[in-house]
Amino acid sequence: MAWNEPGGGNKDPWGNRGGGDGGPPDLDEAFRKLKKRLSGLFGGGGRRGSGGGDTSGGGGINERALWLILGVAVLGWLATGFYIVQPPERAVITRFGAFQQVVGPGPHWHLPWPIESAEVVNVARNRSLTLDSQLMLTKDENVIRIDMSVQYDVRDPKAFLFNVRMPEETLYHVIESVVREVVGQNKMDFVITEGRGEVAQQTHDVAQKIMDGYGAGLNIQAVNLQQATAPEPVQDAFEDVNKAREDRERFINEAQAVRNNVVPSARGDAAQTVEQAKAYKTRVVDQAKGDASRFLALLKEYHQAPQVTRKRLYLDAMQDVLGNTGKVLVDRKGGGRNLIYVPLDQMLNQAGSGSSDSSGSSNPTLPQPPVAGSTSSSDSDQSTGRSRPTRSRGQN
Repeated sequence: MAWNEPGGGNKDPWGNRGGGDGGPPDLDEAFRKLKKRLSGLFGGGGRRGSGGGDTSGGGGINERALWLILGVAVLGWLATGFYIVQPPERAVITRFGAFQQVVGPGPHWHLPWPIESAEVVNVARNRSLTLDSQLMLTKDENVIRIDMSVQYDVRDPKAFLFNVRMPEETLYHVIESVVREVVGQNKMDFVITEGRGEVAQQTHDVAQKIMDGYGAGLNIQAVNLQQATAPEPVQDAFEDVNKAREDRERFINEAQAVRNNVVPSARGDAAQTVEQAKAYKTRVVDQAKGDASRFLALLKEYHQAPQVTRKRLYLDAMQDVLGNTGKVLVDRKGGGRNLIYVPLDQMLNQAGSGSSDSSGSSNPTLPQPPVAGSTSSSDSDQSTGRSRPTRSRGQN
């Protein structure tokens, strides 16, 4: 039966043995028992006398030790709130899970757990993720394989920890979705060749805009399209196409190099020819004008004195003809006029010097008879029929 039932005797578990009135337990007695047990745990244990009373005098010492231990434990608990933030890090302080503040580098203290906690985030570390061998469909319905890497860092520690549950995994899925969209808007040849940089830039801009809309606190530094190739079954065919395209570009560059070399040279030659023609034109025109002016002046003089002018023209012509020709003067005795011999053999030799045969020998010239001047008399002696011996007087 229960301890408080009638006839159950004094079975009060709280030690109330003073009667069977069923009153509340004695709290003072319960506290004394608790204190005694704690004193026993910390080395108290008083000595009992003959009268059954507690004769220990160390109850006060045990109580001070208890409070000292509690104080040390509290100080140790408070000491757990000290922390140090390194220069590339930021600490996010939360109180019962709610955001409080973001602190910078240096030593700090916060209320210990479970009241407050500090989560340190490295905002200067470059993080990266990769998309390996992603098969994507292009605008012209071709399949290509994309390998891409992304570098990013944490821009806002608070947003990085609280706005999105898994921000880095979210960034991976955003990059994958955006690059599929960009590749699907372009043709295969463009993505594989000259459009790789543009595809990477478009992916960076669109992905950063989406992550900013999510408030993930991430900053995309760079998106690199490492490889964009055809799938394995058609890889050889596309390599041949790329080689042909490279050969075409090489031939075009070589042709342009030749063009850049030939065209300026031809233009220079043309300009030089035009300038020479202009100079020749100017010279001929000026010479013709000079000849015409000289002829008009001569004509004017001729009208004034025809005989004198005619004779002067004749003398000038003869001077030009005979000026470059060797001459022999023969002095005749008897007061006759001097004969002028024109060396026709020398003239023929000078004229035929450039027309010698291949053996180097020129055609022999026959001696020519002397030619007398128009006003000279016969050079032979009428009485004897033989020519008089002549004496050379010099050659001009």
